[in-house]
Amino acid sequence: MPESAMTLTLLINAAALAAAMALFAWTAARIGDVSFIDAVWGAAMAALAALSWAQLGESGPRASLIAAMAVIWGARLGWHLYTRWRAHGEDARYAKMLGKLRREGKYGAAAARVFAVQAVLLYVTCLPAQLGVLASGDAGIGPLALAGGALWLIGFGFEAIGDHQLNRFRADPANKGAVLNTGLWRYTRHPNYFGDACVWWGIWLAAAEAGWLVALASLPGPLFLTFTLTRWSGKPLLEKGLTARRPGYAEYVRRTSGFIPWPPKP
Repeated sequence: MPESAMTLTLLINAAALAAAMALFAWTAARIGDVSFIDAVWGAAMAALAALSWAQLGESGPRASLIAAMAVIWGARLGWHLYTRWRAHGEDARYAKMLGKLRREGKYGAAAARVFAVQAVLLYVTCLPAQLGVLASGDAGIGPLALAGGALWLIGFGFEAIGDHQLNRFRADPANKGAVLNTGLWRYTRHPNYFGDACVWWGIWLAAAEAGWLVALASLPGPLFLTFTLTRWSGKPLLEKGLTARRPGYAEYVRRTSGFIPWPPKP
């Protein structure tokens, strides 16, 4: 795709995302809960990848592979987080973060800011899928794309299986207040976060096959995602709450790898 057409497509994607996020922010203000943004995160990235692919015209195997990786990942994650939100209600992290603004009657403005910031971060994170699809055109699948697909499979497996094991664990009343330390959770405290990172580094690898400019321009996506999962709003916030609420969690942290799967310490 020519650079001018690629720029126009990216602008169309940005406009579509802005309109969707404005609608979601209005909805959040009406219901007094922004925490469904987690479900929007995956679903919106799937939509951006699909929209890029739809505007490509003639799409080759590599473009279709990149789009499929993003869409399958985003659709599964979006549905998983949506059903969790419907079952359990507002996320405690957001309730704590926005509780004061709710009491002061400023929740609508806060919701708009949350969704505006998330729109920018989401768009940047999804750059490997968008640029990878648009720059691939009708190109075939080479070794980098194959390696990216293999890494994506590992990540998707970790995330899907980890979420399934956690759902099954939580569904058993006997496990209330306990710590899941079996299955994938025996080897990493966050198999879903590790899987997320692998998925997007895999998509980035496949996109990088289109050339070094695409690789460089889309690199902020997986870098930011890895940072936020391990250092910002993912693992640190979640573990702070779990350590306070569950007596056995500190010991679990001592024995179990925080991110990359590894045999537990004795």
